[in-house]
Amino acid sequence: MLNKNEIGAFLLRVVLGIVFLAHGAAKFQGGIENIVGWFDSIGLPGALAYVVAFIELVGGIALILGIGTRIVSALIGFIMVGAIFTVKLAAGFLDGYAFDLVLLIIAVYLVLNGSKLYSLGQLFFKGQENKNSFEKSA
Repeated sequence: MLNKNEIGAFLLRVVLGIVFLAHGAAKFQGGIENIVGWFDSIGLPGALAYVVAFIELVGGIALILGIGTRIVSALIGFIMVGAIFTVKLAAGFLDGYAFDLVLLIIAVYLVLNGSKLYSLGQLFFKGQENKNSFEKSA
């Protein structure tokens, strides 16, 4: 039987994945070179734009599918911390970093708790996880 925590984590994982898939796709569709130039203009290495866009796009897909949830969420968390402190903080809470803070906290939740419900990672690695749990308790 499904419990409320599993359903909640699933919803957070999928919504975070959709948000970042959309953001990553928009960076590539809108011309990644524009993002590279913007990164340069705010004092960040332009090449970092490719890394961020890739993590957002591929990480968003991975979250939706439930693959590498904790790792992807940690990477997204780092991106959100960077966005908040380099760009959004100066604009204030409501007009700046409120949304990014929510995304950061969702990412932190997923790093701490994972999300196994309807997860391909759980499907593929279920046997290994049970083996590791047994070894830890022995």
